[in-house]
Amino acid sequence: MTTNNIESVRKLLRYYILTSTTKAGSGHVTSSLSAVEIMATLFYKYFRFDLENPDNINNDRLIFSKGHASPLFYALYGGAGKLTEKEMLNLRQFDSVLEGHPTKRFKYTEVPTGSLGQGLSVGVGMALSAKMDKLDFLTYVLLGDGEMAEGQIWEALEIASHYKLNNLVGIIDVNRLGQAGQTLLGHDLITLEDRIKSFGWRTYVISDGHNLEDVNKAYEFVLSELPKADTPYMILAKTIKGKGVSFLEGKVEWHGRSLDEEQLTEALDELGSVDKTIRAEVRKTERVNSKLEILNPKQSSNNNITNSKQKSFSIPHTPYPVPHIGDSVATREAYGQALVELGKMYEDIVVMDGDMGNSTFSYKFKEKFPERYFEMFIAEQNMVSVALGMSERGKLPFISTFASFWTRALDQIRMLHYSGNHISIIGSHYGVSIGQDGPSQMGLEDISMFRTLSNSTVFCPSDGVSCYKITALMYQDDGLNYMRINKMKVPVIYNSNEDFRVGGSKTLKSSKEDKLTVISCGDCVHETLKAHKELAKSGVNIRVIDAYSIKPIDKETILKAAKETKVIITVEDHYITGGLGDAVLEVLAEVKNVPVYKLGVTKIPKSGKPEELLEYGGISAGSIIDKVKSII
Repeated sequence: MTTNNIESVRKLLRYYILTSTTKAGSGHVTSSLSAVEIMATLFYKYFRFDLENPDNINNDRLIFSKGHASPLFYALYGGAGKLTEKEMLNLRQFDSVLEGHPTKRFKYTEVPTGSLGQGLSVGVGMALSAKMDKLDFLTYVLLGDGEMAEGQIWEALEIASHYKLNNLVGIIDVNRLGQAGQTLLGHDLITLEDRIKSFGWRTYVISDGHNLEDVNKAYEFVLSELPKADTPYMILAKTIKGKGVSFLEGKVEWHGRSLDEEQLTEALDELGSVDKTIRAEVRKTERVNSKLEILNPKQSSNNNITNSKQKSFSIPHTPYPVPHIGDSVATREAYGQALVELGKMYEDIVVMDGDMGNSTFSYKFKEKFPERYFEMFIAEQNMVSVALGMSERGKLPFISTFASFWTRALDQIRMLHYSGNHISIIGSHYGVSIGQDGPSQMGLEDISMFRTLSNSTVFCPSDGVSCYKITALMYQDDGLNYMRINKMKVPVIYNSNEDFRVGGSKTLKSSKEDKLTVISCGDCVHETLKAHKELAKSGVNIRVIDAYSIKPIDKETILKAAKETKVIITVEDHYITGGLGDAVLEVLAEVKNVPVYKLGVTKIPKSGKPEELLEYGGISAGSIIDKVKSII
């Protein structure tokens, strides 16, 4: 039986929430129960979505930033007939797509959530994409009142009003309780509303978030008012945690706990008769795809995060506009120019920066394509999640700031990589070689950080040509890409027609008399070449490899060098743990009698000239020469 009687459906939703979590033996029951009315009214009355075609570009979008309320999220689709009771009762099981927090293994999940504070930023990205494409779908984000303490929420609030996103609606389930006690403001909706208004949002307060008439009036009013101004809307609903089961209501100790069988029986008795045959309709979008029949086919639809990224393709010949070997070019300059050239060819590229565009040279793209450039200001966490939202709607984001500042966004990057989406992250001003700005500005942890993520590719180009080509390569390589760039001008060492590939390297110096092999990346390649030249004067030959692709790394070339030269030295402008050296060690872990000596930064750096700091960090040409001489 099909119905749009929310009164009947909400009982079914509570039944699904209670039974599925008891069967699982875990789950967030009370956090789901508090939001039943506000989400059922939205989902079955106002939400416009073609359940048979989740990728329809005109569908409204729904994000549960409050990801722990996943039992409710799944129950909504159960109530719409897209999940059976048997499937619901498989919640949180190994063979089920209904995970403890939503992931893209469940086909109706927009993005993985569960790490709180990130969903509104993702919604901003989706709303921005809709504006770009002149599509009129709306993006809804369910927020918990506990996550309103997260700073990223407020980053998202201010950027949404800055970009005038009147196609974005937030809904806060203000149930007063977090995990350990009362939330920051409890049920003080007045203060919360005032704070949100001060960030440029319109607001609507529902004094009883369980009163269906009041909830309906809220959506009716907000959706009629939304297009009348150029600001987003936030609905604040006062609710009771655990609503519908008296012994759960308002009890903080029930957070994250499921009921045992006896308690479930008591709860279901209180719930009363439930018609498990009813199904509620979701309004099918009436709009016809106006621009694209499907999303950009380059965007990954793979819901399983694996290490099966493309490993061995070459990009078409793209001559670098600063062509001469020996010219001094900073890799950041090459990055900016590559963005411009890619932007001419591919309309799906968008670029974001964290108020560093004149340092990362992303400003070059802004000058050429201002409508596809988004200044995200000094809010790196928000920028990552906004990029995720845009990528989910078919854009291919390149996002940049200083390498050191990406460390504050690791959680957001971690959640991004669970999505499997195609996003390229650029870290500028890495290592001690940036000089006098000092350690706070020196990215020394980034290679290690990005290498740990299962679906990542990590690049560190050594000159303008390789950087230019690798930027283009990142456009073609699905998944999460990271590339280091720097401000120091270094000589161009490659011809403009040189090819680069994921998982590749370049052997720059090689002979049959090589005493050992030095593997380096980025600016340290130039220090290695200086060392090679100096050592050659005294008759000492060393092999020099530019490991521009750190993950995946060129195993074949490394194993060949190990076999032929018997000794390996690695050099990197990065802390010695987790970077290039460890990547090489992983290749050689089972190779006997080939020692590996790692040169990297081992102590906290300080301000100084680049050459002083390279020496201080033990990664200068002189340091390499000393290490070679100590070995041979």
